[in-house]
Amino acid sequence: MAKILIKGGRVISPAQKLDDICDVLIEKGKITAIGKKLDSKGTEVIDASGKVVTPGLVDIHVHLRDPGLEYKEDIASGTLSAVTGGFTAVACMPNTDPVNDSQTVTSYILKKAADEGHCRVFPIASITKGLDGESLTEMGELRALGVYAVSDDGKPVSNPQLMRRAMEYAKPFGLTITSHAEDLDLVGSGVMNEGPVSTELGLKGIPWVSEDSATAREVMLAEFTGAHLHVAHVSTKGSIDIVRQAKKRGVNVTCEAAPHHFTLTDDAVRGYNTNAKMNPPLRSEEDREAVRQGIADGTVDAIATDHAPHHIDEKNVEFSIAMNGIVGLETALPLTLKLVEEGVIDLPKAVALLTCGPAESLGLPVGQLEVGGAADITVIDPNLEWTVEAQKLASKSKNTPFDGWQMKGAAVCTIVAGKIAYKRG
Repeated sequence: MAKILIKGGRVISPAQKLDDICDVLIEKGKITAIGKKLDSKGTEVIDASGKVVTPGLVDIHVHLRDPGLEYKEDIASGTLSAVTGGFTAVACMPNTDPVNDSQTVTSYILKKAADEGHCRVFPIASITKGLDGESLTEMGELRALGVYAVSDDGKPVSNPQLMRRAMEYAKPFGLTITSHAEDLDLVGSGVMNEGPVSTELGLKGIPWVSEDSATAREVMLAEFTGAHLHVAHVSTKGSIDIVRQAKKRGVNVTCEAAPHHFTLTDDAVRGYNTNAKMNPPLRSEEDREAVRQGIADGTVDAIATDHAPHHIDEKNVEFSIAMNGIVGLETALPLTLKLVEEGVIDLPKAVALLTCGPAESLGLPVGQLEVGGAADITVIDPNLEWTVEAQKLASKSKNTPFDGWQMKGAAVCTIVAGKIAYKRG
């Protein structure tokens, strides 16, 4: 394995409180030195002048669709999309076919990731068997295999007593409970955010209270049990405030926001654009602003994509029956950097939200850049301007609302365990 010297970049590693112009030396998959003017003799030099060098980006909410739904995405294509976007580690959700509710499916994902993956893959197992909301999975066995979090993502655990037991069961194993906070009775047959746009388009709406009431329940259960709760894809003003107040009370709760929720509003649905259909739905401008404020004040711990690939035949249909979700791994970085450009957060904070923040939210052993640590590194050109072309995305699926958008900022080199997994151009 060749020695690599990343030379002259602005190295930002929030967990190490590092922000300086320096070099990073990689040998045998590890970072062996960080400093000024390191010796380049016998190394492959990556010129990072004018670039930003960060710990490898971490996405704790992706759908790799493998096993069972490989026509949308598989571990090879999903992780290729990840490294193209600058991510060196992803945590994949369990709503596969079969559901990842056992050691068998978890082992399959880990083996396939080791054989075919371009980055690290951390499987998230389900809270309930078959995502049926009726009986708990064997969390101890799953933890022993390397599972860090459990979630019924895509479905809420509707029974509060079962969720209480799940939290009590998960806590001694150090597992994070990742909640898909949604009250299905309040959602009903809604297909987009309830408001003026849904009324205008004649589409059934999903009210904000469906998310807020569920978030409040989860937070109270976490407060009661002492378990670590992570709230996925917060999208409303109310949910942000519930998490904010819970943190002030000392509840062990973290949360994530998706780039589409801090970038777009339900206006994007106009024209019945199914690439703007997701769950939770795109909300109002007031909600979008609240998510951005939550990112700015530290309520939001992580930016996560909720990368949800779908075949064109599942999106190119009437809005009401189109599948929920968009691909996001290759657009997350520039959309986050836009928050920096707009003065919502500074660059080190943006890096934290894409590295140590998500890693710490699930307790993953990634997201840091330090001597002796694994050489998972992303080199970013924050000024690189490019246009999103859906058909050229590395993901198998092309369902993005950002097709044709002008972006600024991109990963130009992604290094996983000391090997170059992606190099732009």
